[in-house]
Amino acid sequence: MRNTLSILTTLSVLLLPATLHGEEDAGKADHGFVSIFDGKTLDGWEEMPSVEKKAWSVVDGMIVGEGDKGRGYLVYSKDKNLADFELKFLYRFPGKGNSGVNIRARVDKTGRRKFEGYHADIGHVGIGGKVLGAWDFHTPGRREHRCFRGDSLVIDKDDKPVITPLKGAVTADDINKGGWNELHIIIKGNRFQFFLNGKPSAEFVEHLPQEKRLHSGMIQLQLHDPGMIVHYKDIRLKVLK
Repeated sequence: MRNTLSILTTLSVLLLPATLHGEEDAGKADHGFVSIFDGKTLDGWEEMPSVEKKAWSVVDGMIVGEGDKGRGYLVYSKDKNLADFELKFLYRFPGKGNSGVNIRARVDKTGRRKFEGYHADIGHVGIGGKVLGAWDFHTPGRREHRCFRGDSLVIDKDDKPVITPLKGAVTADDINKGGWNELHIIIKGNRFQFFLNGKPSAEFVEHLPQEKRLHSGMIQLQLHDPGMIVHYKDIRLKVLK
């Protein structure tokens, strides 16, 4: 019995640091993130454009977006001038649909779009050739590049693109069809990274003159198509200094 207790004690001591290390790593993964959705209300969020029939609601701890006519957005309203940050959330499409998140978004003064911004594309599996997980450019007045899933894009000072394959990129097989998937975006200066389910999806770096870039703006969740439904939950934000 004494030998058995001694062995168990030794095992406990050996396993404890590994356990603590694992808990520490898990804590570090979300260190500095704050929840920006309380799971009960849309406090801190604003529908744009404002319409009589609301497209966004909270059901069972998740934000539900239901497409009606035209494109609509749900905007994080507590800070509409975000520059560098990380954003994480879980999303799900019960059926077919097209959505995404605009970052550094602002009203388009040219009138060609309602808003301009950089757009991370999400949608149902099969939405289109590598559209799911792509960066889109809603940037009237300059070239509107496409950076598809699996692309690493560099935009030079003359707005010319160079695309190379992104190592270890997520594939359609990594996406949970009809289930929850995790989006993670990292925005720092002129570098924009997009991850899905822990794997890199698309990234770009731009070297345009300062006056041609979008430096800060809104976070907007998008409804793209009439009749579509999308779910969001566990929305977390970390502002980078």
